[in-house]
Amino acid sequence: MIDEPAIISKATVRLVGEDGNAFAIMGRVSAALKKVGISGEEREEFRQQAMSGDYDHLLRTVMEWVEVQ
Repeated sequence: MIDEPAIISKATVRLVGEDGNAFAIMGRVSAALKKVGISGEEREEFRQQAMSGDYDHLLRTVMEWVEVQ
């Protein structure tokens, strides 16, 4: 059995039915992280990780940082 990676924050972001543009996703995730008290430095770390690859990498990074609906 493969263990699911731990989610970094308690933030939840809805992706289904929302704008799928990478920048829109990053904006929603950043706002959710800020709302649950994640520091600006950690949000910048998320941004750097999310932007370090293609769209699929962005989605994988988002799913590591927040609960996705």
